[in-house]
Amino acid sequence: MVSLTAGQVSDFSQALPLLAQVAPRAFIADKAYDGDAVITALAERGIVPVIPSKANRLIARDTDFALYRERNLVERFFNRLKGFRAIATRYDKLASTFLAAVYLVSAVIWLN
Repeated sequence: MVSLTAGQVSDFSQALPLLAQVAPRAFIADKAYDGDAVITALAERGIVPVIPSKANRLIARDTDFALYRERNLVERFFNRLKGFRAIATRYDKLASTFLAAVYLVSAVIWLN
């Protein structure tokens, strides 16, 4: 699933709409997604949150760090995606054209 937003919009705002479209057993994310709204939505759907607690959280949650290490697969994918110059610099003016390029490059990465 890919969601395209304006450059100044936080990724956090897209977490719940994208989660509504899939049914994972676990949600692996970094500390930026440690918000009560996301944690509550995950608990309601029976999804295990694998999100380290922020330093300012009063009661820290337990995190399965063995599973959290799998997050590097997503990080490496985004690094490979940004290796394509047209994606990294967003040459396309239309959002639909840019999104099509992201899909095309994702398919190329997947096939290699």
